[in-house]
Amino acid sequence: MVQPESGLSSAVADLTAEVAALHADRARRSLLDLACGVLMAQLSLSPAEATDHLLRLAVSTGLSATDLAADIVNAAGGPEAGREPGPGAAAEAVPAAEARRARRGTTAVLTSDTATAAASALLEGGLRRLGVESVYLWRRTETDCLELAGQSGATPMEAAHWRWVPPETAGPLHRALAVGLPAWFPEGPGAEGRLPGPRAEAARGLVPLHRGGQNVGLALVIWPSARDLGAGVRATVAALCGPAGAQAKGQPPPVAPAPRLTAVLADLVLPAMLVSVALPAGDREAAGFGRAHRVDYLNPAAVRALGPLPAPAGRPVAQLFPDVYEELVGLLARANATDAPQYAPVLPAAPANARPPKAGAAAEHTMAEVRVLPLGGGRAAVMWHADDRRGPPVTRALARLDQLAVFEEDLVAGTTVWSAQAYPVFGLHPEDAAVPLRSLGARLHPEDRERLEGLLGSLTDRHEGGQVLVRVVRPGGGMRRVRVAAEPVLTGSMLTGITGVFQDVSAQHHTEVALTATYDQLSAARTEAELRDHLVLGLQHAIVPEAPALETPPGLRVAARYRPAAAEYRVGGDWYDVQSLPDGKVLVTVGDIAGHGIGSATAMIALRGALHGLAFTGNSPGRLMEWLNEVTLRTPGQPTATAVCALFDPADRSLAWSGAGHPPVLLLRGGRARFMEDASNVLLGALPGAGYGETYTGLRSGDTLLLYTDGFVERRHVGLDESLEALRRAVERLPPGPAEELADRLMAAVLGDTDDDTSLVVVQVT
Repeated sequence: MVQPESGLSSAVADLTAEVAALHADRARRSLLDLACGVLMAQLSLSPAEATDHLLRLAVSTGLSATDLAADIVNAAGGPEAGREPGPGAAAEAVPAAEARRARRGTTAVLTSDTATAAASALLEGGLRRLGVESVYLWRRTETDCLELAGQSGATPMEAAHWRWVPPETAGPLHRALAVGLPAWFPEGPGAEGRLPGPRAEAARGLVPLHRGGQNVGLALVIWPSARDLGAGVRATVAALCGPAGAQAKGQPPPVAPAPRLTAVLADLVLPAMLVSVALPAGDREAAGFGRAHRVDYLNPAAVRALGPLPAPAGRPVAQLFPDVYEELVGLLARANATDAPQYAPVLPAAPANARPPKAGAAAEHTMAEVRVLPLGGGRAAVMWHADDRRGPPVTRALARLDQLAVFEEDLVAGTTVWSAQAYPVFGLHPEDAAVPLRSLGARLHPEDRERLEGLLGSLTDRHEGGQVLVRVVRPGGGMRRVRVAAEPVLTGSMLTGITGVFQDVSAQHHTEVALTATYDQLSAARTEAELRDHLVLGLQHAIVPEAPALETPPGLRVAARYRPAAAEYRVGGDWYDVQSLPDGKVLVTVGDIAGHGIGSATAMIALRGALHGLAFTGNSPGRLMEWLNEVTLRTPGQPTATAVCALFDPADRSLAWSGAGHPPVLLLRGGRARFMEDASNVLLGALPGAGYGETYTGLRSGDTLLLYTDGFVERRHVGLDESLEALRRAVERLPPGPAEELADRLMAAVLGDTDDDTSLVVVQVT
């Protein structure tokens, strides 16, 4: 296999550094532009004159242009954030510097492209200096729900848990949002309620985000422990977070993939990442080189291994690992195709006839002991050991491992020296003699001695460094897994010494075992979920068939149609029901559970069955809906739903109906169609004890009614009123015909494009 040129890695690194520099330069230029604007307004200068004046002031004051610009903008905007009165100029120096940093931080937030970038700019541009360890930014939705727009410093599992915060939670987040003022918790929220963060007693601050005079979101800053939050700290935090209101309308971050897995990967000391395939179906060329495989998550060790790369998660694999891209993608493809873990000792693999690199020659960054675990759906976890073959011997050895115990051997003098951390690894006392590398075999598991011999051969015969993983059997009992990394020390062409490190990776091994067990559990859970989906889908189709053969109730001809949701949703929450009642009336209902999946389907079955049974009580539609609302509130999962419940009396052709946030019923009479107005009632499951009004109307022979769910009319990028008007016109264009024919024509003519499931009931009065 042809390997990509090693220069590609350098080119990617250079371009990445250039992009990061451009982001920093944009923030700096924005601050300079603000300062020039202040000078233009205050001194009546032209743009060129204001720029020259700013530069002359910077030279005369001895400040950088950026610091001076921060002072000018701060002076124009009022007292600096975080400044506290103090006696004398000396006391003012530090607050002035903090104010400049705060101004630079707010400018970086304002120039961020996304809310996630704004959260990172907040943390690294000012809050980190105050001891803050993580930042959350929520935006306020139209329904007063808080949606996580961006975060920095939080674990993936924690961020996924707090992605949505509905107003019903009534915790400190929504209280701060309602009041519109910052809230501070020096010793954690306590009895106030739950907030994100790894420790309950850690200090936290909530800052409402404003835009255009309205509360558009909320910022949360979290310290690692309890601390005093003085007036200066509070003012600085509030000033830094304020500009984030401009980002509160930004796109929310993608959901962290598999939070349970990312939590395990985050604890590993070796680099690890989650990769997914993001290739449009049937459009391989559109993805571009290397864009089919995307890195969704990197643990802290992987981020360190990649170096100073801004926002690596979300980038294509080819951009982060250009030197090993082809081989790594091959492992990923085999893992997903076979649904079995894959392993490679080193990437890129050296050609069979390759010569060892010359001393001092640059070599590409490699990945050692690469393991790929398939997770299903084109996703996989990748774990590896960083292997960098550049630099002097000691640097190369230290770069291989974290948490090191160092050893050095002088082969000329015959001496061996261990650092203090090495002795406990092998179960020895610090006063015992250090054991040379060639004599360690007696302390290893018999199956691992050959690995040590291979490392020794590489050092002594080929003068090349390397690393091996061995099991150490300690004198007092017990076994430890130890990684040994070593480099040769050469004098000319003669081997005169060996230097390297030991690392006890036993805890890491247990974590990897836990990861494998988690993978096995996820695979079993996925199989169970697929089976459950299949069973629930079959049950749903049995209850809500796509083209049922309905009974012919007295005074009516009825046809119903159901169109399932798109494949990715599988199970939806629509239902319909037509039932003759003992008192001679006819029940016609249509409903829609919010959301998709098994929870929606099971809730649909519960509500449809409940309303079907309640109708036999002989009560009015409004009363039936009140009871159904209470059933919804007590249904597991606390669903919400829209519905319309109608009772037709064939004796006088009257119709009584009650809706709950559902699309209006359409009446076709004499070739003209109109929507029937009903009482404005709330969704089912929204409020306990809610009342539901009802409407009465007289029908005529030949009238046609349409009851449907929103998936029948909703279209992307089109308002609901426009979609309903399109439905009304389409119904008026239909030629007369029986109910079954009208239902088929409507399903073919009026199609929503939101991939939602759809129910339609056509009722003709005879």
